[in-house]
Amino acid sequence: MFRGANRLNKAFKMGKTSASGSFHLFIGKFLSTVILAVGTIIVGILIQDTDYGLYTVALIPTATLLLFQDWGVSRAMTKYIAEYKSTNREGDTRKIIKVGLAFGISTGILLTVITLLTANYMASTIFGKPETGFLIALASITILSTSLLLGAEYIFVGFEKMKFNSLAIIVSAALQGVMSPLLVYLGYGALGCVIGYTFSSLVASIFAITLLYFAIYKKLPHNTSTAFDYSPVLKLLLRFGIPLAIATLLTGVLTQFYSVMMASIVDAAAIGNYRIAYNFSMLLALFTYPITTVLFPAFSKLDPKTELQTLKTVFTSSVKYASFILVPVTMALMVLSGPIIGTLYGNKWPEAPLYLVFYLTNILVVVFGNLSIYSFLQGVGESKIVMIQNVITLIIGIPLAFFFVPSFGIIGYILGPYIVGKPSLFWGLYWARKHYGVKIDFKSSTKIFVTSAIAAITTFLILHFLATAEWIRLLIGGTIFLGIFLFAAPLMGAVNQTDINNLRTMFSGLGTISKLINIPLVLVEKITKLF
Repeated sequence: MFRGANRLNKAFKMGKTSASGSFHLFIGKFLSTVILAVGTIIVGILIQDTDYGLYTVALIPTATLLLFQDWGVSRAMTKYIAEYKSTNREGDTRKIIKVGLAFGISTGILLTVITLLTANYMASTIFGKPETGFLIALASITILSTSLLLGAEYIFVGFEKMKFNSLAIIVSAALQGVMSPLLVYLGYGALGCVIGYTFSSLVASIFAITLLYFAIYKKLPHNTSTAFDYSPVLKLLLRFGIPLAIATLLTGVLTQFYSVMMASIVDAAAIGNYRIAYNFSMLLALFTYPITTVLFPAFSKLDPKTELQTLKTVFTSSVKYASFILVPVTMALMVLSGPIIGTLYGNKWPEAPLYLVFYLTNILVVVFGNLSIYSFLQGVGESKIVMIQNVITLIIGIPLAFFFVPSFGIIGYILGPYIVGKPSLFWGLYWARKHYGVKIDFKSSTKIFVTSAIAAITTFLILHFLATAEWIRLLIGGTIFLGIFLFAAPLMGAVNQTDINNLRTMFSGLGTISKLINIPLVLVEKITKLF
């Protein structure tokens, strides 16, 4: 009994710490997303569909080369910084930071040069869109700046300084959210978007590294007992990171392969419509980003040999509460996709609502633990299993790309990678359960899914017969969905008093924000007591 109480207390303490970190990440992601949303809405109003498609194509080579930049070193920095902090070895974190950032700078410079030299070839020969040559070359600068920015962000996460992470992404969003719309308004089209994107990334990376130096690195204790040798530290980081890097590389190669096929087959106007849908789908990053970022260091703090039961509790709870947040939000966005895009753009982007619905379907897999399982496996050091999962996905995905994209265009590009990734997801869940005993509370996940579906279907049917302005349909639809979900969740058993108490405990360290979060909890609690 005593051990059980200690296990729950530790789980709640971790939840509270994670909630505090998630809150800072949420605030940063929320503000940056709002800023970028305003900027992209203005860009969507001003830019031509072809130009927006060319901008999207220009970023593909940079995203592809970035796959080969990190080699898992950033993730390894998070793991060992968190581990060394918890064992009072903060002096060793200085070495981790030095070596990790030096490695990122070296690979970033090399890949930037490669992209610059091959920009025209990729634009003309691979994409068949020679007008993107200069845009690709300009965007290549972000390879180096992104390597620095991501390195700093993962270090911030390791030190649990989530507010610094938030500041960096807010700076980037503010610059891009202002510059891109302004340059498009001045008539620079796709070039204006690329300049805004590149400049914001460069400035944000400089800001993040400066913040890292003065707020963290400079204050770390020096370890002068032995001469500093880069080689052992780099080997340590790469030993953990390379399996993760290969896993990320395999997934990324598949995604970029689909992107290259899309760019070479689909016309720029359709790609522009896809970009609008993609922009709106990023609203869910407000919720997925904090969850996935905080879970990794949380799992890293637990020793499976001595704290297995706590590990199981944290995993099961992470799936349940991530589902409780993400499933209703995702279904609301799906059913309101038409009114949202219609309110902002009228009929300018006719294909975007459909693309948005298809794009969001993958988020619903959160009920199977797709956000938690990868953080879990990485956190407990099973990075090789993650690599095997992605090998499976790549083997299935590459051949099917020649079917999905040519046959279904943008829809094939969206759904293809999602469909081919599911066998490896379920295999990973099976492996984790077999070796660690972690499992998903499918009963709770099903109730959450069904409750959200009821709210979505009801909202869709009402909106279908409501012929009025899009902004009115959006307002009415959002109100209906929220009302039905909050009422049906306790009625269907998707949330109970224990869940409400757990959520209150986890969010209790957020001050005023916890009081705001408590408002819907109080409402759900009252409904729960009625039944």
